[in-house]
Amino acid sequence: MTTQPPSAIKVLRRVAVPTLAAALLTGAVAPAASAAGPDRPELQKAMQAFVDAGFSGMQLRVHDEQGDWAGSAGVRKLGQSAKPPTNGRFWTGSVIKPFTATLVLQLVAEGKIGLDVPVADYLPEFGLDRRITVRMLLQHTSGLFNYTGDSDPDGKWVPGITANGDAWLADRFRSYQPEELIRLALSKTPRFEPGTDQKYTNTNYTLALLLIEKVSGRSYAEEMKRRILRPLGMTATVVPGDRTQLPGPHAHGYYRIKDAAGKWKTVDISRQNLSLLAGAGDLISTTQDLHTFISALNSGKLLPAPLLTEMRKPHSKMGYGLGLFVQDLGPNCGTVYQHNGSPPHGYGTLMYSSPDGKTTLTASVTWVDEATRGPAKDFQKLTDTLVKQVFCDG
Repeated sequence: MTTQPPSAIKVLRRVAVPTLAAALLTGAVAPAASAAGPDRPELQKAMQAFVDAGFSGMQLRVHDEQGDWAGSAGVRKLGQSAKPPTNGRFWTGSVIKPFTATLVLQLVAEGKIGLDVPVADYLPEFGLDRRITVRMLLQHTSGLFNYTGDSDPDGKWVPGITANGDAWLADRFRSYQPEELIRLALSKTPRFEPGTDQKYTNTNYTLALLLIEKVSGRSYAEEMKRRILRPLGMTATVVPGDRTQLPGPHAHGYYRIKDAAGKWKTVDISRQNLSLLAGAGDLISTTQDLHTFISALNSGKLLPAPLLTEMRKPHSKMGYGLGLFVQDLGPNCGTVYQHNGSPPHGYGTLMYSSPDGKTTLTASVTWVDEATRGPAKDFQKLTDTLVKQVFCDG
């Protein structure tokens, strides 16, 4: 359930990104405090709807005019009664894409990357089509094959790396290198000519990771710490690399499969290696840290205003800008900026913000998955109801 698939600016030179450490000291940016807001029965009811639909657990955090609120429903682990921790760690999946886009745009602001410059100028070793620009990576308009599998124009599925289903379960601790993922993608025929269409593709964001590393001279994880995590005080968030264990309290995800004898068994998949989604889905975080990030981003603390505007400018096909979905919730609701996500199986993440960053919704759900995605089929319907509960009037 890697989430829903979806402009001209001169390259900004020498524009200073706000110094977040200084902002924290002056109170301009503050790590989210522990939720201790009023009772919110409507939120508790919305969470329970996920559990009633078959999800094993949910943790939810809302920050709005009523203050901070956090709660959980369901169970932390099958066979036990304890609820999920209200700020436990989880695999976020594609929620990392706005982080990756932010790092790239910070380098654009510093004049180290040109948004409309060919990616091949920075990463010549891959022999990329010179029509593919940095903007196209972040906007999913490059046309590159999705290394986790993609469909042809006629709808025929073309497999990539083992990224879901029963085969993934047996292969879930395998380690991948970003270059390996990109070379696999480039061995396949592009889906469309660069810039002529839009299609959600993990390949774009793994290339963005390599771009960040080449230009900065540091690892992606180091740049993430230096530019976002440390300044914002996001101490519970980490780029895991080959780490397979969720640190600290966490809810468990599961996968259901038939054994050799034809009997169903349920496997705990809380441990998995997400290097197969480098820069595109490999993040560990909490609802509080995700609130801190998405609030800081939309309130203008991470990017200069022109680049934040560019990030939030949606392409018409998917409503996707540069690392963010732009979603109009309709009358009495307004616009939200969001990115949800999931690793291959068992976990799902929500991250939504109002345009000013003052109202946010962040959440994690867990379930017993299988090749058909289990209760994840109801994910979008339940999410839409919950989001409107938070962002709509009346």
